[in-house]
Amino acid sequence: MRKILFAIIFLVITPLLFAQQSLNNDAVIKLVKGGLSDDLIISTINAQAGNYDTSPDALIALKAAGVSDNVVAAIVQKAATAPPDPDDPAAAHDAGIYVYNEKATDHKMTMLEPTLYDQEKVQGVAATIFTMGLAVGKIKTISSVRNAHANVRVTDPNAVFYFYFERLNAGLSDASGLFGGTSTPNEYSLLRLNVKQDSREVVTSSGFSGGTDRKANVPFTYTKLQSGIYKVTPNAPLKPGEYAFVLPAGTVGASHVFDFGVN
Repeated sequence: MRKILFAIIFLVITPLLFAQQSLNNDAVIKLVKGGLSDDLIISTINAQAGNYDTSPDALIALKAAGVSDNVVAAIVQKAATAPPDPDDPAAAHDAGIYVYNEKATDHKMTMLEPTLYDQEKVQGVAATIFTMGLAVGKIKTISSVRNAHANVRVTDPNAVFYFYFERLNAGLSDASGLFGGTSTPNEYSLLRLNVKQDSREVVTSSGFSGGTDRKANVPFTYTKLQSGIYKVTPNAPLKPGEYAFVLPAGTVGASHVFDFGVN
């Protein structure tokens, strides 16, 4: 009777003990070293969300720590049937750009919802001099995004970004899809936007080069993790302000803006 009562109490308080984090290999080892029975530990594994490492080395480490075969088998089965963690960069994600705080205790992947330029205006036409049919001067196309601030807010200036493309091979993404035919972060620019009263602006084309405003450009590096998945890291901590990943003017998908703000 006492064993049954203990089992009931344990199953009631266990969700509270692990409500703040998913179970993992280390948590299971703690339960084993705490003297809990295999049945109770397996019940806990089945009842709680888990983030388990089932690599060969991790399984050997579990056995070395005294975890029974039955518990190890429960861990393997749970890991195989558990849905992918939406906040794990290594898990499958819908195509898009996500911001991720690596150093926070509460890791979270947040998708940058694409928006469109609200309007465009051209500056410098009147001041441009035409010589032999060529324009000599600085004509700028200024594109604006509605609202002064992006919906997605970032509190970590050292946050990183993950690109998940629809197609896996360079140059083969669906031109009608979210990324407009692109398949690498190298085709994008990270720009800091100028905040106006009810909008944000950026120079999307300047002079003959058609490039973005160099002063607004934020350098970044990227690493290919696997086909279609890249990790993008700004070269320096992001200062408070409004930002967006954009494509060069004139390319397919250039009207899409992946915006965010840094508090």
